[in-house]
Amino acid sequence: MSATSNPTNQPRIAIIGGGPAGLVLLLTLTKRGIPATLYEREPDSASRAHLGGMLDLEWDSGQRALRENGMEDVFRKHSRRDAEEGRVGGKDGIPLLHRNENVDDSPDADLRHARPEIDRRVLREIMLDAVPKDAVKWGHALASIRPLAEGQHELTFANGVVTVADIVVGADGANSRVRPLVSPAVPIYHGVNGAELSIPPSVASLPENHDISAGVGKGSCYLAQDQKNLAFQRNGDGRIRAYLWHRNSLDWTLPRDPKEAKKVLLDIYSDWAPWILRFIEQADENAIYQRPLFHLPVGHRWEHKPGVNVIGDAAHLMSPFAGAGANLAMQDGVELGLLIADAVSKGLGREEREAAVAAWEEEMFARGEKFAALTLRNLELILGPGSPQSVVEAFQQAIVQT
Repeated sequence: MSATSNPTNQPRIAIIGGGPAGLVLLLTLTKRGIPATLYEREPDSASRAHLGGMLDLEWDSGQRALRENGMEDVFRKHSRRDAEEGRVGGKDGIPLLHRNENVDDSPDADLRHARPEIDRRVLREIMLDAVPKDAVKWGHALASIRPLAEGQHELTFANGVVTVADIVVGADGANSRVRPLVSPAVPIYHGVNGAELSIPPSVASLPENHDISAGVGKGSCYLAQDQKNLAFQRNGDGRIRAYLWHRNSLDWTLPRDPKEAKKVLLDIYSDWAPWILRFIEQADENAIYQRPLFHLPVGHRWEHKPGVNVIGDAAHLMSPFAGAGANLAMQDGVELGLLIADAVSKGLGREEREAAVAAWEEEMFARGEKFAALTLRNLELILGPGSPQSVVEAFQQAIVQT
């Protein structure tokens, strides 16, 4: 592809990153006849398929992204209403608050005020099935990006591929290679470190592990005390996943040996409920991952730069303590996709299109700032001295407000 201007009104669009933001953007464009190419560093669609917990998608953001693209029925088929069940408690593992025990899971239930859960893996699969296969280029890790004339950029990938795009969208996560073109911001360490563990369905279903299954419930179980937090999730395939976080330095590391790693975690949570300790003991030794938490500054924004956009975690990285990250990412993807598709269909010139994108970015900034502030507040609450009671009160207040 040459670096000369595109002779047609159709811009060459390169999306970097195949997470929720990038896939929704690709889906939204291709559904409207706008060609785009998504470049993903993973070698294929099966890579890291076992990773990732549940995502609770909201009506106006995550659900909207699928609804706008004719995928409401597919979402209903693959999402789980019973997984909206949530429990909140302390280190004894006994719920102080139990929410959404009974939900309407009929096929035509109104989802406007619901947050159905869907496994991250399943969400990726249904979106990949809905886009042209040749629109996703696997094994393409972005190595460098170079500005050219008229807002174009030359992209060079680690595999040697070089291409030119009129629009580059960085949907490449926390350590985005595109973000430096628009902002000097880098992820900030929260002072919270930890691990992701899980037990496979075959272990979770054992009779001797009934108390683990009963403690977690059908959906999520949030336990917090002594400036420590455990968040359990039951995936659709029966795997039980947990995120274990505590305040510690960034140089804190888990031993590479899984048995030694479990010993470290058992020591940190030594006075927690027996079923929690047994969960750690039985965790899949091939699936122990360290998970330090980072965020971008609350209110992160930049002056619009022609030909470059940054969305999702690349734009507003935050901790998971408000369930907002994936929803915001998908909302970014669908709104930017609709905007670009509308600009192309109306035959807008580059300057008009860029002006429209710049105005939309201001909306994204404001939305991201609101949820980044909420997430930061929740983190301090969950890992603060008042938990679990302060967390229960916050959940109750949120329920009243909705």
